[in-house]
Amino acid sequence: MTTINSQADVDADIGIDREQVLYNIGCRTKHKLPARIESLVNEYLENARHLIEPSYSCVIRDIKLVQGSRVVIEGSITFQSEVIARLLKQCQKAAVLLVTIGSHLEEMVCRLTEAGLMLQATVLDAIGSVAAEELANFLQSRVGETAHAQRLYTSRRFSPGYCDWDVGQQKMVFRTINGDSVGVHLTEGCQMLPRKSISGIIGIGSYEVENYNPCLTCDKYDCIGRR
Repeated sequence: MTTINSQADVDADIGIDREQVLYNIGCRTKHKLPARIESLVNEYLENARHLIEPSYSCVIRDIKLVQGSRVVIEGSITFQSEVIARLLKQCQKAAVLLVTIGSHLEEMVCRLTEAGLMLQATVLDAIGSVAAEELANFLQSRVGETAHAQRLYTSRRFSPGYCDWDVGQQKMVFRTINGDSVGVHLTEGCQMLPRKSISGIIGIGSYEVENYNPCLTCDKYDCIGRR
C-alpha cells in the first residue's frame, strides 16, 4: 500500500482559474464584465487564499477481486458499481483519495449570506469550488507520477454519485482513507463536511485505462457530469 498525504508531502500549489470562477458565477460570455463584478472577483481571488487550508490523503491499494459489479481491494474494502467494476477490471491497483480546502471559506460564505451580501457570497463560494477541484487535480497528478514510476497509467477520476456509483459508497471511501484524519466528516446522508471536499477513485493499470470513459456508452445525454 502506498500513501500520499498533505502531512508527508509538500504543500499543494493551488492555482485558482479566474475564468472558471467567472463561469461558475454565470459570466459565460466574452463581453466585458461589469466593473463591479470584475473588481469583486479580482479582490476575492487575491484575498481568498488565507481562507483555504488544503488537506488531502490518498492510498493506493491492490485490487483483489472484480466480480460482476463488485470490486474488492486490499484491506477488504468493497465497492459496488458496474461502471467502477468495468474500470477496475482492467487495473492492478486503485487509488482512493480525499481532498478538502477546510471550513474557513464556507464559514465566510455563510456570514456573507446572513448579511445579505449575496453577490459576494456567490463569488467566494465559486472560488472555493474551483480551489477544491484544483486540489483534487493536484493530487491526481501526484498519483499519476507514482504510477508512471512503475510504468503504469492512470484513469479518469470518479467520485461516489457519478453514474451508478451510489453516494452511500462514501462510507467505503472514508473507511479506506480515514477521512477524519483529513478533517472531513460524513453526515448520516453521506454528505461531506466541509462541503468543499472531493473524494474519488482512480484506476491504475495498462495504457487502456486512460481511455476508459463510460459516457461513450451512456445514453443520458443531458447529464451534467457528461464528459
